[in-house]
Amino acid sequence: MQKGFTLIELLIVIAILAVLSVAVVVVLNPAELLKQARDSTRISDLASVNSAVALYLTDVTGAGLGGANDASCATAGYRVSLGGQASPFGISAILAGGGAASTSVDGTGWVAVDFMNTTGGSPLGRLPLDPTNNATYYYAYACGSTTQPLWYELDAKLESTKYAGYLTTDGGSTGSWYEVGNNLFQ
Repeated sequence: MQKGFTLIELLIVIAILAVLSVAVVVVLNPAELLKQARDSTRISDLASVNSAVALYLTDVTGAGLGGANDASCATAGYRVSLGGQASPFGISAILAGGGAASTSVDGTGWVAVDFMNTTGGSPLGRLPLDPTNNATYYYAYACGSTTQPLWYELDAKLESTKYAGYLTTDGGSTGSWYEVGNNLFQ
């Protein structure tokens, strides 16, 4: 007598595997997992830049948040808009979108802070860019001294449902942007 599987048994096993694979794809939702990964990167990037700016403000005497050589913020305390995207702030801001932004840490990057003047050199090798970095998802920076001395804010647009709660619990003024900095009400 020969041992083996019948065609019916093989078809049943293939059908069971197909149902299980569809269930796994529906449950895991790979598109949402990619969104979550990008949002995790955004939150981490802004935390790193926020820490670097805080270190800069603590370390540099006569610090300015407006560009190279510790310049103060321009245009009535605000930076000028770049890249053509709408600012998440009620003011003009530097936007790191559309590939037009510099990642330089010498005050000419999208965060206009001269990190090179920090004792021991810049805490960042380069400024991060949004994982998508297009007209919808990009990082933004604004600074000024009109409401308190040397305020700054860094913003990012989040896209996953997992991190949606961050938009309303970050302490900022805008419920559609993730905001970090020392004054989140611009």
